[in-house]
Parts: sequence; structure tokens; C-alpha cells
Amino acid sequence: MRRGEAQAGRPTETGAAPSRRADRAAERRTAIVQAAMDEFIARGFAATRLDDIAKRAGVAKGTIYLHFKDKESMFEELIRTAIVPFVGRLAAPLPAGGSVRDMVEALAKMFLQEVAGTRRGDLVRLIIAEGPRFPAIADFYYREVVSRGLAAMRALIQMAITRGEIREPKLVQHPQLMIAPMMVAVLWKSLFERHAPLDAEAMLQTHLDLIFGPRRPT
Repeated sequence: MRRGEAQAGRPTETGAAPSRRADRAAERRTAIVQAAMDEFIARGFAATRLDDIAKRAGVAKGTIYLHFKDKESMFEELIRTAIVPFVGRLAAPLPAGGSVRDMVEALAKMFLQEVAGTRRGDLVRLIIAEGPRFPAIADFYYREVVSRGLAAMRALIQMAITRGEIREPKLVQHPQLMIAPMMVAVLWKSLFERHAPLDAEAMLQTHLDLIFGPRRPT
């Protein structure tokens, strides 16, 4: 068998090694990000050390620097992967035949289920708690999450006003009011839930009734 024929008979082997290396690198990055979330939530941003993240991830500390330049960039990656995708859903087109209220309600319920009572909510609470001490993190969160979320919510409010679903035009100037129940839920669950459990979905319905008006009986 000629050399060229031998190589032609094993085409997958030449590309297999780089593929396996890429897979292992992706697995290590995922492990690092997961370990970072665990450490940040358990210790807070200030107290978390890269050594602790590396130990939890089962990698050498130097391996972290192959993926992230510092602790701040690692935290930013957590925000991109855990929170930013949810914000993107706010800009989705209104379903055919649906109301703005229906869309806001669905998104808010999704937030309550997927963020407020989960580890994603812990990240939000961490930013609220330590953001003043680390303004670069707060700035990143505002740029990637808050500003985009407010812009999308403002567009939904304007659409609702145009469609006659909302009668108060000044609300478009204060989209923060629309998302207020979601933020209350995030804070309440970590601070006061053990004293007075909050029915966040019932609070949401009351809030939407105040903005859109009570639903008409079907």
C-alpha cells in the first residue's frame, strides 16, 4: 500500500486530535464558569479567589488564564451566559393575535421561574450588593442587561399605548415601573421570604391590572 493510500484511508484521524483538544478546552471552560458561579454565590465577588475557582473546577490556576484574563472577565462571562439571553427575549416580535399584556406577563413569569428563585437571581443579588464597590461590574451589567432590558420594555410600552392597551402615556418615560415586581421578587426572596413568603405571580397580576386595567371576564 502506498503512503498516500494509507493516509487517504485514515482521513478522520488527522482531524480527530484537534477536535478532541477543542472539546476538552470547551469542557474545561464550562467547568471553570460553573465553579466560578459556585464560588461567587458562596463567597461574594470580593472574597472569591482564582485559586478557589481552580480547585473547585479541578484545573490548575494557570488554566484559568487560558480562558479568562481576570476575575472580572470571568464574572462578565457569567452574566453573558446566565442573564443576557433572557433580556434578548424581550425584543422578540409580538405573537400574532396576542396582546402586549400577554407578552409582558409571559416574560415576567419566565423571569420569576428562571431567574428570581434560581442561582441566576443570586447573581443579580450579588451585583446589587457589591456593585457599588466594583463599579466596572455594575457598569457592565447596566450596559449588557439593564439598558437593553429598559429599551425593549420601553418599546413594548409604546406599542401598548399605540394599541390602546395602556392609557397613561407617561409610562413610556419610566419603563422601570413595568419591571418593578420582578426586582421586588429577587430581593424579597433573599431577604424576607422566611418571614413573609411572597406570592410573586399574584403580585405580578395585581401590578399588570394597575397598568393595563383588570382583565375582562371571558
